[in-house]
Amino acid sequence: MDYLWKSHKATDKSRHQSWRLKLHEIIFEADTRAGKVFDIILILAILLSVSAVMLESIPAVKQQYGYQLFIAEWTFTILFSAEYFLRITTVGRPVKYVTSFFGVVDFLAIVPTYLSLLLPGTQALAVIRILRVLRIFRVLKLVQYLGEAQSLVAALKASRRKIIVFMFTVVSLVVIIGSIMYLVESEESGFESIPHSIYWAIVTLTTVGYGDITPQTDLGKMLSAIVMILGYSILAVPTGIITAEITMGAVKGRISTQSCPECSAEGHDADAEYCKFCGQPLNPKS
Repeated sequence: MDYLWKSHKATDKSRHQSWRLKLHEIIFEADTRAGKVFDIILILAILLSVSAVMLESIPAVKQQYGYQLFIAEWTFTILFSAEYFLRITTVGRPVKYVTSFFGVVDFLAIVPTYLSLLLPGTQALAVIRILRVLRIFRVLKLVQYLGEAQSLVAALKASRRKIIVFMFTVVSLVVIIGSIMYLVESEESGFESIPHSIYWAIVTLTTVGYGDITPQTDLGKMLSAIVMILGYSILAVPTGIITAEITMGAVKGRISTQSCPECSAEGHDADAEYCKFCGQPLNPKS
């Protein structure tokens, strides 16, 4: 009797695992027909929901179709909430998915509408849903773009220390230049304080040049010209740092659309059998 009970329990567990893996395959992957259809419907829903948010911001449209747009927004939000819950349910490690890039985007896609119950107007932030359309790379089999995206992210991470040092140098530079300009120029020229002068230095060094504050003295104009020329050379530094990291750590090889059923990570090699992030089998059924 005890054997039969354990056997029945094992069968139920097996059925549950099979159901979870099937649902995971549909929601997270685009290799199957069902998965591709799901992603296409999801992308269409995202585009329609973002369009509804944009249309609601037009006074004339809101006045005439405000109620219909309100119903549409809540309908999409409820559907996306259900989808978000299913994604958490079908992943072996929900925390991994929730803290991933797409997990955060999926969460932020539904929060603004609920937040609008307390803070009216915040539903406009729902346009962040457009980031979810990035899943179209999987649907259209443009998986190599996923590999390039990973290469870019890796390059940014590898160069973050150099970028931080560079930014600290730039901040120090604009503070010094702004302070000098405060001493050189007068308040009538717009250099009322050191913070105002630093603002001018940032605008000039980045070659934006709003023109709301301009130096009037010859010494100030000469310093301004030096800052402008310096700005062109400084803007090239972060580009060179990131480009060097991309060149050194270029990701090669074919990338599949396989999503790990345990941690929901993507970007695996086409012939990978195990997740390179958590080590779990990518195809538990086999």
